[in-house]
Amino acid sequence: MGTACTFPEFVWIWTRMQGMDLPDLHRQIGTWLDMRWRAGDRKLVLLAFRAAGKSTLVGLFCAWLLYRDPSLRILVLAAEQDLAARMVRNVKRIIERHPLTEGLKPDRLDQWAADRFTVNRPAELRDPSMLARGIAANVTGSRADVIVCDDVEVPNTCDTAPKRADLRARLGEADYILVPGGMQLYVGTPHSYYSIYADTPRKEVGEDRPFLDGFNRMEVPILTETGKSAWEGRYSLEDIAQLRRRHGEAKFQSQMMLRPVNIAGCRLDPDRMKLYDARLELQERNGEAVLLLDGVRMLSASAWWDPAYGAASGGGTTGGDGSVVACVFTGEDGLYRLHRVQYLISDPNGDVDEARQQCRAVARFARRNLLPSVTVETNGIGKFLPSLLRREMAAMKTGCAVQERHSSKPKDIRILEAFDAALAAGQIACHRSVWGTPFPMEMREWRPGGLSKGHDDGLDAVAGCLSMEPVRLPRITDHYNRQSWHGGRTHTVAATDFDV
Repeated sequence: MGTACTFPEFVWIWTRMQGMDLPDLHRQIGTWLDMRWRAGDRKLVLLAFRAAGKSTLVGLFCAWLLYRDPSLRILVLAAEQDLAARMVRNVKRIIERHPLTEGLKPDRLDQWAADRFTVNRPAELRDPSMLARGIAANVTGSRADVIVCDDVEVPNTCDTAPKRADLRARLGEADYILVPGGMQLYVGTPHSYYSIYADTPRKEVGEDRPFLDGFNRMEVPILTETGKSAWEGRYSLEDIAQLRRRHGEAKFQSQMMLRPVNIAGCRLDPDRMKLYDARLELQERNGEAVLLLDGVRMLSASAWWDPAYGAASGGGTTGGDGSVVACVFTGEDGLYRLHRVQYLISDPNGDVDEARQQCRAVARFARRNLLPSVTVETNGIGKFLPSLLRREMAAMKTGCAVQERHSSKPKDIRILEAFDAALAAGQIACHRSVWGTPFPMEMREWRPGGLSKGHDDGLDAVAGCLSMEPVRLPRITDHYNRQSWHGGRTHTVAATDFDV
């Protein structure tokens, strides 16, 4: 009888016992789980909107697996121990009451605990039939045939970059717990743009492929592709519209439509920036140097260096400020082109001090991007750097002026003033190379009023570029005989018969 009952049948029997009908939504999910198990798929992701009953169905799935094979060992991982224990309690209740699992409940009460239990099984195994653990718990030494990751991604485990990195590292330990040929099943909803459930890699955090690459997926958003309710018996279209109004678009898209977005809302949305791949082109037309970018003539450029010292340089990954230089070009079309953002990294074992290393990197940055000037923010350590940077510019024969600027406004106000209107108007374009830096993540996670939990060093540097007046130095060639593209009058030399 064990192999004759499919999982949808197992679920139907249970719902009839509870005096309920089986919704089409649950029938579809049950059929998918049954088919995937029988096909030998052992890497599964089930995403369903909040309150869709997915955890209840997965609990029934665990009971069905034990009904089919009492020797299985199932580990439930959740964001918190209580959440994992809740699923274990649900499976215990099913085993106690479902007519097909009669005889699985053990006689000994010590085998029937709140967060673990062992059914009657032929083999003596060290690990229980089902065990609940929070994601932060130590599960070293455990072995499992099935690992269910139920809501491991919640705001408390994914609202900052370090938390997301820790979550991924802990989930990676599952490879050492799962026996060869075992199943891993993820169940949940996305809570971040950088969700573990994202189906495309996030280049800005170093992903070459999605975290769950290779997993067979089923996604059940609350609205179908035709705009109908996925569970018409419980959620009418008016109910869904009310949910959307009450919780806001960001949370609705994340929790009900299963789209990885920042659940807290994104004030500076990097997706509003137009992407381009073009390189700078310096041409000579009628004796005049012309700089083109994406086929458009550039009229001005601004560059801003927000310096920092110490282990944090290189993006602030250790908790302090990062040292960042950025450049923005403005063309005849009025579009701001964020061409490069560079997070500076210093070598503690280098042949020169950290300040000189960073100044050389900025000088190379200026030369590479044909910049007429670089502005150094002189708050804090920056006041000692402009003169050193000028020397490095001269040593490299980089015809680039160095300006100094002291910022007195609070950082969040500077960022808002620089980005808000330009983003809203669609006036910022971004080179694709910037997408491979931490800058897009800084934009998504930034909050005004000091509410940001992440870094904003790249934001500060780009805000400095956007806030500056266009730099158009009045010269055609600089004193290193390099052609200048940034405007100014053409000089004419006239012969005279007098001395000045």
